[in-house]
Amino acid sequence: MKIVIVTGMSGAGKSTALNVLEDEGYYCVDNMPIELIPKFAELAGGQKKERSDIALGIDIRNGDALGELDSVLNELSVRHYNYKILFLDSSDEVLVKRYKETRRTHPLAKDDRVDKAIEQERSQMSFLKERADYILDTSHMLTRELKQELEKIFVKDGNYNNLFVTVLSFGFKYGIPADADLVFDVRFLPNPYYIEELKKLTGNDKPIQDYVLGCEAARTFLEKAVDLIMFLLPNYVQEGKNSLVIAIGCTGGKHRSVTLANAIADRLKKTEYGCKVDHRDIDKDSKRKM
Repeated sequence: MKIVIVTGMSGAGKSTALNVLEDEGYYCVDNMPIELIPKFAELAGGQKKERSDIALGIDIRNGDALGELDSVLNELSVRHYNYKILFLDSSDEVLVKRYKETRRTHPLAKDDRVDKAIEQERSQMSFLKERADYILDTSHMLTRELKQELEKIFVKDGNYNNLFVTVLSFGFKYGIPADADLVFDVRFLPNPYYIEELKKLTGNDKPIQDYVLGCEAARTFLEKAVDLIMFLLPNYVQEGKNSLVIAIGCTGGKHRSVTLANAIADRLKKTEYGCKVDHRDIDKDSKRKM
């Protein structure tokens, strides 16, 4: 029997995680009283079913009882239960935005501001993050991407290094992404914008890809950039980083940066790291002309 403790910051995706696990045959219980966990595990383990895996949602709503969780988890270990802790996290800015969009009330907010409640929650949940087997930062994830990462961990039993990489293309004329951890400037490459038949295409189109990667300097940059990134990733994991944004910029964010962001992401998707590609400014020129 497998036990997954699904926990983390409010608004980071715990409900989605429980839904995914339920779809995969886990018996899921959200906001279970902490003192009942050992008894529930005992009952679930005694069921004569082909699958008796369980997933338990534990979060700040458990209140003062969170202080008992350490001892409960230690008890599960003594009883040799196979449990894993999944901690879902997100940046404070993204969490505030999600609460504003959904107009839901943070469990700790009451009459205070959401950002203050998030700060308080992060402090109270820190001990669980330290104990977590898997940490997923959902700041840059769509729901389907979160589902894919969860399936990789709990369904396909894939390797997971607690690091999700976003490769982001952008245009310098629209500003450098504020959340970028690494920024690469590819404006040194020949610009397809000045070729009439290529001007309206993007780096998602093969003619642009052929043009950009047909340049020896672009191919050399790609190899050296990927080599540097592959060196950095395990070191970021060792540091405890959970989310990495690699920004690739050209003038308008439509041709060169898109092509190379796609190429880098394709390489990273073949590794054990979670990865997505995002093109921030790819449509901005066309929107400005409308």
